Parts: sequence; structure tokens; C-alpha cells
Amino acid sequence: MLGFSHTREWVYPQSIKGRFMTIRRWTFLGLHLLLLAAPWVMINGYPAILIDLPARKFYHFGYIFTPSDSIILLLLLWFAAFSLFFFTAIFGRIWCGYACPQTVFLESWIRPVELWIEGDRLTRKRRDARGWTFDRAWRKAAKWTVFMAVSVFLAMAMMSIFAGARELWTGRAGPVEYSLTAIIALFWFWDFTWFREQFCNYVCPYARFQSALADDESLIITYSTERGEPREAGKKAAQDGRCIDCNKCVAVCPQGIDIRDGFQLECIQCARCIDACSSVMNQLGHPTLVAYGSVAEEQGRKPRRWRPRTFVYGTLLLAIMVAVGVLVATRVPFEATVNRAPGSLYITDEDGSTRNTYLLKITNKDPSPEAIRYDISVSGLDGAEVISQPVELNTAESQTVPLVVRVPPDSQLDRTTEFEVSVTDGDGEIILRPTFKTGAEIGSTSP
Repeated sequence: MLGFSHTREWVYPQSIKGRFMTIRRWTFLGLHLLLLAAPWVMINGYPAILIDLPARKFYHFGYIFTPSDSIILLLLLWFAAFSLFFFTAIFGRIWCGYACPQTVFLESWIRPVELWIEGDRLTRKRRDARGWTFDRAWRKAAKWTVFMAVSVFLAMAMMSIFAGARELWTGRAGPVEYSLTAIIALFWFWDFTWFREQFCNYVCPYARFQSALADDESLIITYSTERGEPREAGKKAAQDGRCIDCNKCVAVCPQGIDIRDGFQLECIQCARCIDACSSVMNQLGHPTLVAYGSVAEEQGRKPRRWRPRTFVYGTLLLAIMVAVGVLVATRVPFEATVNRAPGSLYITDEDGSTRNTYLLKITNKDPSPEAIRYDISVSGLDGAEVISQPVELNTAESQTVPLVVRVPPDSQLDRTTEFEVSVTDGDGEIILRPTFKTGAEIGSTSP
């Protein structure tokens, strides 16, 4: 660990195989496929996942979201937050051990590279303890070179979600995108080479507020003191199924803690210690002393997965899912806004007619590959004539066209009259409510 008044104490986690490590590897593979493949997969000509901040558009597996869909995006953020509360209350720090980007990248890329170049735990410790030698220097240089390559690769993959994979990887992105990529790459390189578990211990807020999310019923990694103590090396402890003090659970821990000391803030529930203890105790013919459990189980109580807090979180998640489903199902697949043309109020023509000019902007959010034609009409102005060019848009395309509304001379309108502009595409309709201006006296009313 890093004490702010002490030097860095390095953690050398030993490689381990086991049931939970297999589960984690498959989980990591799925997360990597999502990260690396989604920006490249094209749906209706656009990436499956793309957060286009300059254009204020979010592409998600064929759906296109814009600022007009803010309520949906807000609900999705709430869903993510309450999912964290819900799953933490039941499964503890499952995010940290199975889905956190730092955990995923360290286990998938960094630890295999270290094992390949520097060897396992004891070899690395002994080499580092001898000080700087040529053997240590070239291995460190080789390892850090690979770390930098991995950092750049992962930074490019992450930035592809925001800049587009094809543009970023072919050099067609802008300097801002590549500058951000460099910053992300430097962060990962610093984290991989030095910071590592300190991020979990000192920076990540999740460990701090986990105590507010979890309770005695939440799943954690526990050590059976009843069966394991007193621990001692020798045949007697092995025969009794007690802890033989092999310290393998400590050796494999990426956080450098001893799970036998009880639940600790640094534990990320990666289950490496479970696989380590299982590999030893199974050979001795006894069940593992380290396992997933809860404080309630340690106290002899039956664990309850469904309790008031999980019921409330689950109900909120269900309500949010239903709300998002309804909003998506009833969502109009285009966006339209109308504003008065700058510097224009009203114009009286030679025949006495009055016309107002507006700018109508339409954005197509329909994932269909065919171009969509939009029909424009007005209501609320008797005898009004609508002058506008045809609007036909492809997916994610926007167009701003002039909209002229003209009323005949005999129209008796107030100085300001609200009317409706209807924009339809055959599947949905948006009603806009601008105002029509005339030369009538202020305060006058139509008969």
C-alpha cells in the first residue's frame, strides 16, 4: 500500500486458476467484445455505440437519441445508479471484482504480461529485492513498453466510442480527439505501472459508500473462523480441516490484504482467495475456508436476499424499466423545432395579405435506411397559405427550411395569434405552437 508518509509497498499477486477465475475470464471476454466490437459494428450506416458530443447525438444499437430525449437518458442514468444500489445490496462489490475497467484490464492484459516477462510472484519479488541489475532493467523496460502499447490500444478503443472507430483508427479524427486519447493512454500507463490497487484504496469512491449500500445480508467474501481457527502448519490442522497457514490466499490477493482478518475496505471481492483456498483444502479433503457468504450467515442466521431495501431498489428499477419502455415505444422518430426568421416580424404584401417567415428544423431519428418524407401543415389560422419546400431526410440527417405562412387581407387576427404547425412522417406527429404577427393595434381583438 501507499502510506502518504512512507514509501510504496508493492503487491505481487500470484497467478491462480479456479472456478471463479474462469467465470471472471468469460465475463472479461464479453466486456472486451462490447468495448472493441461495438464501435465497429454498423447499424443503418452508423456505429452500434457512438456518443457524438459535438453533434449532441447518442447512437445505441440502431436508436438515435438527441437532447429532446433527455428524459430517457436521465431515466437510464437513474437505472444505472439504482442497479448499483440493488446489486451491491445483494451481491456486494460484484462491480469491482467482475466489471470495473481497472480490474478487467489488469487481469486481462497486465498480469499476463508480467507473468510472461518477469515470472510469477516469488521470482519478481526476489529480482526486485536484489536492486537494479541488467536482468531486472531489461525486463522492466520490456514490460513498460508493452504496457504503453496496451495503454494506447485501450485508450483508442475507449475513445472510439466518442470519436468513431473508423475515423480514429485511420487518422481522420481531429486533434482534440487524439489529444484526449493521449491523456487517457498516459493515465492507464501510470495506473498499470504504479498506481494499481491504490486507486481502489484511496481514490475510488465506491469503497467509501459501499457501507451505506450493503448490510449484514449482502454477499461478501468471508473466512470461516469457526472451522479455520486456530490456524497452524502441520498434519493436525490438515486432518481437522483447519487453516494450515499456507498464506496462499494472501499471496494471490491483488489488494495485498489478508482475508482471514475479516472484511476489509480494500477487498474488491474478486474471489481469487476463494480459488486459492479451494485449491489447497480440496487436496486435503475439506471444503474451502474462504467463500462467498454474509455477516448474517456467520452469525448463524438465514440470509435474506429480498428485504426492504432490495425490494425498494427492485421496485424502482422495474418502474424505471417500464417508463423507459413506454417512452421508447411512444417516441416520435424525428425532432422538429420552429423559430421566427431572424430580423423578421411580419410583412404586408401589395394585395393586403400578411405573411410571417419562420425557420423549421427537422432531424430524422428513424433508424430505417430509407429516406423519410415529412408533411407540414398549419391550423388555427383561417384561410392560411403555407409555403415550404419538400423535406426528405435520411437517418440522422437534419435540415432547416424556410416556412412562410400567409393569411388573406380579410383575416381579422389579433396582433399576436398562436397557431399550430403540424409535422408528420406517417408514423408520428409533432405539434409546434409559434405565434403569427399582424399589424393590428396593440390590445385589439378579433371579432
